[in-house]
This record gives sequence, structure tokens and C-alpha cells, in this order.
Amino acid sequence: MIFVLVETANQRLTEPSLEALTAARDLAQKLNDATEALLVGSGVRALAPTLKGVRSVSVVEDPRLTGYIPEAFAKVAAEAIQKKRPTIVLAPGTETGNDWLARIAARLDLSLATGCTEFFVENGELLGVTRTNWGGSLLEEIEILSRPQLLTLQPHAVAAQPLAGAEPSVEALTVTLEDRDFRVRMKELVRKEKKGISLTEAKVVIGGGRGLGSAEAFKMLEELASLLNNAAVGATRVATSNNWRPHSDQIGQTGTQIAPDLYIAVGVSGAIQHMVGCKNSKKILAINKDPEAPIFQRADYGVIGDLHQIVPALIAEIKKLKGA
Repeated sequence: MIFVLVETANQRLTEPSLEALTAARDLAQKLNDATEALLVGSGVRALAPTLKGVRSVSVVEDPRLTGYIPEAFAKVAAEAIQKKRPTIVLAPGTETGNDWLARIAARLDLSLATGCTEFFVENGELLGVTRTNWGGSLLEEIEILSRPQLLTLQPHAVAAQPLAGAEPSVEALTVTLEDRDFRVRMKELVRKEKKGISLTEAKVVIGGGRGLGSAEAFKMLEELASLLNNAAVGATRVATSNNWRPHSDQIGQTGTQIAPDLYIAVGVSGAIQHMVGCKNSKKILAINKDPEAPIFQRADYGVIGDLHQIVPALIAEIKKLKGA
């Protein structure tokens, strides 16, 4: 049985959780096995029936489990795993998911593979996985010898599919949580208000790099985004370090990972740390005056020239097409 640890936020399943459930369902078909899930939190039971196609959902509810409580979540999941005895445990490869599985691995003395992108199945058995390493610059194939196999799925490695099928059975699990299980917890979450579409939800992302030269130059990227449907503006680490854009706009290894239909890289050289953040884009269009820029090795389309001339020309042409 494949046991999926599901993340929730604002009483909803997260997109990485939907991706993990999709991957688990596909893997279960290849293994001729079943999929079950674990929901942990406060008021999460109402989500259980929505996990269609999953055989059963184990639910642990506690009013104290608001947000991610590392030690409490690890204790709950470890006890659930010992009771359910799955062959594979899969979680989203987010910061929370990776931390959660790492703590479980330590508690149960098991191996863990994070950031998995591909699964190798033969004769009804999972023989190994491909995972990302070194900030996404390296793909390695590994075999996990311990059982159950603990895995996290690299975000955007699998496209989330709608949950379909019969409603699962729901089982309430009882886990005794002590005060020490809440020694580390989030006391407050302060969200910075951001107008417009987020980088992770945008279908088109326009990223600005060192080549723009100033914060003022980002205004033309904002104008371009306003002319496109479902578009957002991001930046490289150099641009955020120079205070041309806030850190929340950074795309890359230490920023946001995006997966838009189209990524327009403007004045971006293509350093590996940045490419880690945009490598899941379906198409990449690069605009750069340096024909030797590494970005062109990863781009589907390239425009070589002065971005300060190309972007305004692109804006003017779109306005003409729109009759603006």
C-alpha cells in the first residue's frame, strides 16, 4: 500500500499534495496496489471525502494542530505508518513535506529520498527512483533498501490531475500528544500583501535579471505583464539583492520555483541557481544581448539584442494587436 501524507492550507489541499496524490495513484496502478492517505490538523476531517480514488483516509484531528507542528506531525505520522504498514510513504517535496519525512525517517530509522522525479517499477516492485540533487543541477538514480520506502515528490514533477473515483472510507486515528510534542511551533504567520497574480499561479512569468540595470526598467516588464493574460513579474537573485525587486519576487534555488506555460527571461544570464527555479516551465523565451549567455542553452526561443529596445517594441506590437 502507498501511504500519502497530505498537506493542507486554509482548509484546502495544497497543489503539491494533489501532485503527490496523482503520482501515488499512477504508481499504485503500476504496482497493482492501493493508495491510502493521512490527514493531520485542526478541522481537516471535512476534506477526507474529497480524496476520491483513495481507498481510505486516516484522520488525526486536534485543535492544537493548527499549522505545521514539526514534532507533533512527525509523531502522528510515525505511529500511523507503524499501524498501517505501507510499502511506500509519499509526501510533497515542499519545505514542510521534506522536513516531515526527515523527522519520520529519524524516528523509525529509515532511509529517505527527497525530490523524486521518476519511479522505476519492474515486476510489480519499485526498484529505484530518480531524484534531484545539488539544487536541481544533478539527477541521480538511487535504490532505497529500507522498508517502507520514504519518498518526497519534487514539486511540478507530476501534473496534478482531478481526484476521481469512489469516496474513501474514513478512519479516525488516536495519537496521544504531550506538551513536549509542541515545543517547536509557529506562533504567528504574517503574510506580505501582494497585488496581482502570484508567481506560482501565473501562466506567464516575466523574469528580469542583471541586464535590466535598474528598478526603473522593471516598469516595462510590469507593462508587458498587464497586456498578457494571467501574467506575473519575477526576478533573479542579483535583481533582488540590488533592491530592484522584493525578495518575494525572486525565482531560483533560494527563491520561488515556477512552472508557467511560458517563462520570458529578460536580461537573465541563466545561472544554474536561477534555472533551478524555472526549469519546470513548459516553454522558455530568452531575451539577451549576449549570444553566449547560458540561458540560450535552456531556452526554446531566443532573441539576441538590446532588451531596452526589444521589450518596448514587443509592448507596442501587442498594443497594436489589441487595438489599444
